[in-house]
Amino acid sequence: MSWNWEAARKFWPELLHGLGVTLEATALGALLAFALGLAWALAFRSPTRWVRWPVTAVVEFVRNTPLLVQLFFFFYVLPTWDIKFSALTTGVLALGLHYSTYTAEVYRAGIDGVPAGQWEAATALSLSRARTWTAVILPQAVRRVVPALGNYVIAMLKDTPILAIIGVLDMLQNARLEGARTFQYVEPFTMVGIAFIVIAYPASLLMRALERRLGH
Repeated sequence: MSWNWEAARKFWPELLHGLGVTLEATALGALLAFALGLAWALAFRSPTRWVRWPVTAVVEFVRNTPLLVQLFFFFYVLPTWDIKFSALTTGVLALGLHYSTYTAEVYRAGIDGVPAGQWEAATALSLSRARTWTAVILPQAVRRVVPALGNYVIAMLKDTPILAIIGVLDMLQNARLEGARTFQYVEPFTMVGIAFIVIAYPASLLMRALERRLGH
């Protein structure tokens, strides 16, 4: 086995294109996961059990089924019901929904960590329920959970190669296509692996630093 620099040079533009798709899927999936996760967390605290129970059932179902199964369901089953999305949109929806069940627990832990005195102070000031959440509880809760949310973004980044299965032209898919076309597999897949390390490792260090900073 030898390294072919010419093959690496030719794959470079495809790697950059795939990197853009990978980062786009990660960013959009993370935004969806954060929004849905917060919605699930707030629903968990609903005083109405007819809200809590269905949400809990959905969250547990999604959390305990593989991401690949959910991805295939979105991509192959929904079109039979005339619900169709592009491959990238399907991947974003699957990633966002799957990881929202984990971010929901992160948000719930952050909310539970807000001192009881904060709730009592909001009540003493006659703040409305909505104002209490938006001005008092959520700002404190979110600050506590930022590092944990960041770690899930990194995990999502490392899960994006699964989207190649449904044809998303991310880094892995481009590497596979390049290898099938040129029969040069070492360079494309090695470059993809290095790209993930270059992105994920500094991001993990940043999350650790942020966690230490917010912990003080």
